[in-house]
Amino acid sequence: MDLSLPKVMGIINATDDSFYEKSRYNGESVIIEAAGLMLDQGADIIDIGGCSTRPGAKPVEPDVEMKRVKIAVSAVRRNFPDAVISVDTFRAHVAEEAIRTFGADIINDISGGDMDPEMFPLISKLNVPYILMHMLGTPEVMQKSPVYNDVVAEVLMWFGKKTAILRQIGVKDIILDPGFGFGKTIDHNFEMLKRFEEFHIAGLPLLAGLSRKSMIWRSLDVSPAEALNGTSALNMLALLKGAAILRVHDVKEAREVVNLFEKIHPGGVSFNHYC
Repeated sequence: MDLSLPKVMGIINATDDSFYEKSRYNGESVIIEAAGLMLDQGADIIDIGGCSTRPGAKPVEPDVEMKRVKIAVSAVRRNFPDAVISVDTFRAHVAEEAIRTFGADIINDISGGDMDPEMFPLISKLNVPYILMHMLGTPEVMQKSPVYNDVVAEVLMWFGKKTAILRQIGVKDIILDPGFGFGKTIDHNFEMLKRFEEFHIAGLPLLAGLSRKSMIWRSLDVSPAEALNGTSALNMLALLKGAAILRVHDVKEAREVVNLFEKIHPGGVSFNHYC
């Protein structure tokens, strides 16, 4: 996948408690309909998760996550054979089944390997693209007074340590996600976005997951359901600072942002990557 021009990743949460209600899709027919609409609207990647990681969430049992991922990924692969599918999981055995059996292409790990020591060896074995996200703590406790001296510097140091390990075991295709809203205050989130281009020092493609998050709706004193306009504004800023992938709930609007960005930068910004 050529990431020299931005890509849009549409979110399908096969859960019943993700923070944005309209992102929850339960049942095979509903998932197929949602994926089809996202692809028609211009999604380049469909990101499927079976375990909510909203702030305060307790992880579901592994067999529940596995069942949800199997139904969702298999349905999308069967109905849209050319779709690029990402599986959003921190559990190595779920990731392995999603890739080997159900038909996913990319592993998106919110914990950066910290919640399952088997994840990095699996990535090396499967040789698939890996989205390495930073999170302080776990979803259940991550928003309880997170503290940094310099959030950008500390996330970059963490990325450096993790990517060094991944390179040593032969992993080639790594995408970095600084983890907006995952163990960061609103001020931390805006500091990361303001300095987003600094993450390019790692020399890897960057993913921005800003969609409808609390940094937007709390700042605007609205609800997540009313945070689309703010999401679009921050997505454009992320693109101007070199984001290669926008992870979003609203594909049509994100694609419009990308199209307008490409009018300004028809060749993309100077951070060109391939995965």
